[in-house]
Amino acid sequence: MNDSQYNLAADDILLAIEEAIEETGCDIDFEGIGGLLTLTFKNATKIIINKQAPLHEIWVATKFNGHHFHFENDQWLDKRGGDELWKFLSDAVSKQAEETIVLSAQ
Repeated sequence: MNDSQYNLAADDILLAIEEAIEETGCDIDFEGIGGLLTLTFKNATKIIINKQAPLHEIWVATKFNGHHFHFENDQWLDKRGGDELWKFLSDAVSKQAEETIVLSAQ
């Protein structure tokens, strides 16, 4: 993957995450600025999702831990545990929102 392909894929996933959060109807505020997406929950905790262009990765920092995702076989996969990004985000958002939330690409 070259830099241009990475930037398109990373921008697409950040936008898709914003849309998925909006679709849930849950009380989660989000703000996306320049490759950084911040999710803020009712309990004042945050999840930060950001592009790491030099590494061609997406990094996700939650209240509990941080994970690095790389693009492989048309999906973003956790370099540590192998989880797919949407599954990981659904679990992380559910924990921090203290309710079950399922996120997916539209």
